[in-house]
Amino acid sequence: MTPDPDALTSDRDRLRRIGRKVRGRLAANAAVRRIAVDKVEMWAGARFIDPLECGQLMAMIDAVAQPSKAYEIDYSAGYRTSYSGNLDPFDPLVGQLQRRIDKLLGLDGAHGETLQGQRYAAGQEFKPHNDWFSPNSPSWAAEKARGGQRSFTAMAYLNGVEEGGETDFPRLDIAIAPRAGTLLVWNNADEDGIPNPWTLHAGNPVTRGAKYIITKWYRSRRWI
Repeated sequence: MTPDPDALTSDRDRLRRIGRKVRGRLAANAAVRRIAVDKVEMWAGARFIDPLECGQLMAMIDAVAQPSKAYEIDYSAGYRTSYSGNLDPFDPLVGQLQRRIDKLLGLDGAHGETLQGQRYAAGQEFKPHNDWFSPNSPSWAAEKARGGQRSFTAMAYLNGVEEGGETDFPRLDIAIAPRAGTLLVWNNADEDGIPNPWTLHAGNPVTRGAKYIITKWYRSRRWI
């Protein structure tokens, strides 16, 4: 397949501006800390979600969870073996949490995808992947029309995991263990607004217990 020559740069100016805005906003927020890694802008905030909210969100995930999708890769391939589902944006807790993340990052909520919940049982994983869309992907044309490239990922852990389940960034040599209530944020682009291959990450297999997370992806333009 011939890559779309505009795929990696069509939203470059927007991604550069978004990165600059979020970078400045989080640097001024004492509730979050910059994670000291090269190549990727990444932050963490402890106790972003309280224990009661975590429990409510886990119950919501259980109610909607279905085998996770990974675009053109079938579930049976074993690439993404978690269960996941979109949470009801009209639920008061979900709406409040989405607005809380929007405010933290200083991003327009209209650019955010629907909050998604994921559940990993023992043995389940998500193999290494990027959240941004590849120019070689057959899905790019549709995603470009739906809101463009993904700018930021905001992911929160809802529980601790007995063993395994780390968010592993293999190119950065860092693996982050789940801690209930902690929000992890990273820029999917570099400072020049180019989708960043160093953001490659995986959900390591859970070896004991279960892992619950929620994820919100932001686009460079209004998400449709």
